[in-house]
Amino acid sequence: MIQKIGKAFVLTALSATSPAFALQSDSRQPIQIEADRGSLDQTKQSTTFSGNVVIRQGTLNISASRVNVTRGGKGGESVRAEGSPVRFSQTLDGGKGTVRGQANNIAYSSAGSTVVLTGNAKVQRGGDVVEGAVITYNTQTEVYTVSGGAKSAAKSGRVSVVIRPAGAQSE
Repeated sequence: MIQKIGKAFVLTALSATSPAFALQSDSRQPIQIEADRGSLDQTKQSTTFSGNVVIRQGTLNISASRVNVTRGGKGGESVRAEGSPVRFSQTLDGGKGTVRGQANNIAYSSAGSTVVLTGNAKVQRGGDVVEGAVITYNTQTEVYTVSGGAKSAAKSGRVSVVIRPAGAQSE
């Protein structure tokens, strides 16, 4: 059961990182989960991994302080990852580089088909970078929305987007 719920998280993360471009072979690779602790609550249909959680599947890598996966009554799943920050990376098909992302929290709802990166959220693909307080991605429509946050001494509270020209070299 832990493996089944862990697989749901990894498949979720694959969707979150860019399903149209992620390496197709990753979903056929074994899932490896390492953590300091893991617990399963059959009654609540909930699995929690905590303490230096590292999840790998093919080229997908996720690191977090804590990951909780819950299966709802209708088979829908929700995943919450917490960290300082939660980080993920994955190689893209067609030699298109690697997508990387991070946020203080990442939540996924299969019922809503949404992935929400909250708190210092950042997604980078090649030279393209999107940053904001919250990045929401709909895995069905493949639409991203980015929101700024409250102003602070270090941040303007605004959304930041960098889009490189098609032929430009990425860093």
